[in-house]
Amino acid sequence: MIQSNYTKLVSMIFAISISVASVAQNQVAISKQVIAILKDRVIKAADSSILLSPITVTANKTDRSAGGIHDFYSDGDYWWPNPADVNGPYIQKDGQSNPNNFNAHRLAMIRFSQIVGNLASAYAITHQERYVKAAMVHLKAWFINDSTYMNPSLLYAQAIKGKVTGRSTGLIDMIQLTEVAQGIRIMENAKSVNQEELKKIKYWFTQYLNWVTTHPYGVEEREAKNNHGTCWILQVAIFAKLTGDQALLDYCSNRVKTVIYPNQLAQDGSLPLELKRTKPYGYSLFDLDALTAVAKILSTKSDNLFTYTLPDGRNLIKTIEYLVPFVMDKSTWTFPKDVMYWDEWPVAQPFLFFAAQQYNDKKYFTTWERLEHFPTNGEVLRNLPIRNPILWLDK
Repeated sequence: MIQSNYTKLVSMIFAISISVASVAQNQVAISKQVIAILKDRVIKAADSSILLSPITVTANKTDRSAGGIHDFYSDGDYWWPNPADVNGPYIQKDGQSNPNNFNAHRLAMIRFSQIVGNLASAYAITHQERYVKAAMVHLKAWFINDSTYMNPSLLYAQAIKGKVTGRSTGLIDMIQLTEVAQGIRIMENAKSVNQEELKKIKYWFTQYLNWVTTHPYGVEEREAKNNHGTCWILQVAIFAKLTGDQALLDYCSNRVKTVIYPNQLAQDGSLPLELKRTKPYGYSLFDLDALTAVAKILSTKSDNLFTYTLPDGRNLIKTIEYLVPFVMDKSTWTFPKDVMYWDEWPVAQPFLFFAAQQYNDKKYFTTWERLEHFPTNGEVLRNLPIRNPILWLDK
């Protein structure tokens, strides 16, 4: 009891030391710096995005999918033909992506996220309605238009030939809509937004939330202990934020404190469930990016997940502090190298940006500043759903 009270006191002191006022001042300063660093590239990307036409899941169909033309489909990343039975069920090669997978829907979703992210970021900087008008064309194509919309479910994601037509693990593909939802939040009060269309778009997300919180795939993915469990909360939290579902937001916040942090954060700050994988470095970055994004979405003035500390002292800052040295100098990494895409990491990881906003330590921002902000590698983009810091400066 004495130890428990002591750790609670430490947590309270830690939270108080990072006062609301100091965090707010820090965020204002960082916002100005971020805009100065990224503005020119963001505007250029947005101006190019204005010229692009929508591509949704209906643009490409594969015979591998058990769904219809409006259903998202993807193949399991690490599943390959069996050399001993080329026509039989696929076998797993963990960490090794099959280049012959059907990726058209995932690539279309990533493209959609990039376009909306670019346009919403440019709008946040300039308040020019032309960026909103262009974004609405893509939003209506994905969520409203009869001929091109996507069904609000992921029944056929990360299927495995000869085994299953879809899996709970496939729900992680939906994190690509994180910045689509955040972009809508940035633009929703713009003059050029048709409010009836906005209601329909938000209703799509409401339908998806109903599906992902009740379907067996969603329930199973929610219970995943590693980055999959984190990413279930990431998508549910940002979609609930968009739709105003306070009950789901409260549920996600409680789950972070009672399930995610206790099961994922080690005493030394590492993420053991990610270190066990064949891509320990990339997965550690990916999970910490998601954990800090979740904290950004869910934290309130009275309940800050960036400062929340478990009774035994574990918290998010210890995990950030554990991983930062390996980002500042990857040569110090003490675990095996990733089996694929080792050289491509790190980039300007979102966890550095979120940490810079929350904690008064310049190394987070300076490390983020010097890394690549506009990566083009497909594997990096797939594992980097938070690509537009400007979307996260205010809301």
